[in-house]
Amino acid sequence: MRNSVGPLLRRATLCALSLAVVATPGGPAVAAPAPPAAEAAGTEFAQRYHALQHGGITRAANTAITCREPMAPRAVSCPSARGGGMAANNDFDMFYVDVDKDPNTYNSSRGEVRLPPGSRVTYARLYWGGNLHVGERKPPRDNGKALIAEPGGSYRDVRADTLAGHRTADGADAFQASADVTRLVRSGGPGLYTVAQVNVAMGHSKAGAWGGWTLVVAYEDKAAPLRHLSVWDGFDSFGARGRGHAVRLGGMPVPGRAKGSVGMVAYDGDRGTTGDTLTVSTDRSRPVRLSDAANPAHDVLNSTISEPGRQSARTPAYANTLGYDSDIFRLDGGLKADRKGLLIRLASRRESAWAGVLFAAVDAKR
Repeated sequence: MRNSVGPLLRRATLCALSLAVVATPGGPAVAAPAPPAAEAAGTEFAQRYHALQHGGITRAANTAITCREPMAPRAVSCPSARGGGMAANNDFDMFYVDVDKDPNTYNSSRGEVRLPPGSRVTYARLYWGGNLHVGERKPPRDNGKALIAEPGGSYRDVRADTLAGHRTADGADAFQASADVTRLVRSGGPGLYTVAQVNVAMGHSKAGAWGGWTLVVAYEDKAAPLRHLSVWDGFDSFGARGRGHAVRLGGMPVPGRAKGSVGMVAYDGDRGTTGDTLTVSTDRSRPVRLSDAANPAHDVLNSTISEPGRQSARTPAYANTLGYDSDIFRLDGGLKADRKGLLIRLASRRESAWAGVLFAAVDAKR
């Protein structure tokens, strides 16, 4: 969605549900959902996971929706958009991605969890979200439900233990849900995970259709450097008129010239709408702008799923996800030592977006 105007955040709903993965028949018993929490004015970012260990953080991700046909007069073709063309979700009539050939699902996509040989999963969390109001309106009651299948496995129901929803003035209705899936990923190991039934709306509107999922996985690997591994999440709108979103990843002292990686999940960024940046800093270091070949320094919210080095497998593997960003950037040692931790800032001058997840794996010693 391009150039949103007006007040960005009207209200937020934060619901706490019971844990997490519900097995198919014959699996473990399922706890009954806890009653919903009261409405909250916003969902602030908070630390979800932290460990000091030899290892790192990886992730699998994909979009739940893509273009079907152009609706704007000067829009590129749908194949051109998927292939990486300069295009925004509100240029198109949008329809679901569905790769599983299961008549009981209306959207599904796959992403690869890559783990070093001999490593051990210490934490895994599935995030999913998108826009509920486009040409159709999806019921919010389904926001906290999804399906996940481990490599070679069958679907299991997932129930969110954290759920947040925002309403915006321009017609979008955005949400993010998440659940702890550590036991499932520890058992399933590396490979292609399939996620289905993400509650996003299809069609065409000024707000545009967008949504997807990310599976964040922390692992222990004795051959890797000693690192602080940290996952933070929330759900907050930012951008349009320069409003940014900053989060300090406390509890992880940064040594001088520390190396590692920083990752983010964000919603509704458009390729070609420049003016959005991701920076890291400490109190003793000036902000360092993160970018790479897939994410220009002034257009990091460009609808990509990317990481340093060889890319993880995805099905489908669209270069332009039309509104979903799940990216990992290399941290190359440009920061001075600081015991207060990293300060990560997402900012945008020309478009509105939502920040959902931030994570980092940073050397603990140099």
